[in-house]
Amino acid sequence: MELKGKKALFLGDSITYGAGTSDPDKCGFVSVFAHLSGCECKNYGVCASRIAHQIKTDPYDRDFIVRAAEMDDEADIVVVFGGTNDFGHGDAPFGEFNNCDPYTFYGACHTLYSYLIEHYPTSTIVVLTPLHRLSEDVTANEIGIPCHPLIDYVRAEREVAEYYSLPVLDLFATSGMQPKVPVIRERFMPDGLHPNDAGARRIAERLFGFLKSL
Repeated sequence: MELKGKKALFLGDSITYGAGTSDPDKCGFVSVFAHLSGCECKNYGVCASRIAHQIKTDPYDRDFIVRAAEMDDEADIVVVFGGTNDFGHGDAPFGEFNNCDPYTFYGACHTLYSYLIEHYPTSTIVVLTPLHRLSEDVTANEIGIPCHPLIDYVRAEREVAEYYSLPVLDLFATSGMQPKVPVIRERFMPDGLHPNDAGARRIAERLFGFLKSL
């Protein structure tokens, strides 16, 4: 795919926003990708946001499904990068593949992906899986709710994306960033979750190469 001059929308959480970098407007992966690709990029990353509707929703909870309807009406590329907060501090049940209830993680993926396909039928829609994180194997999340390990959320995203034939950039498998390895954490993810400037550049480069190959 030729990228220069294309319009790309990025729907995500704090990593998409650029948290963890020295300057989100210059060093976040969306900004780096824009420089590498020549794309016009619009960043819809919101810190702490999740893909699924939450059971105990407060007025400030704006999940991906809600925010997808507020994005630009036109795009050549739509990038969805989330799931780590559904695992980390979500209260929506995990669900199962055949469940399309947006108050479950599986169902929210179905709801979000199908909405994007209907709204952007001629666009390239790409799903990025969560990165590794230090807490990825816990059995109860940050708010004390029993949870599946992060790898299950990654598999759910891949499974639902495959159903809709959406390209998946599996950063869990191919980012080269596993913060449980001390040298990797120090170099790319000092807090064990958010990529720093070097980590953001790595994501941008992975995405650039992936989209070029489509």
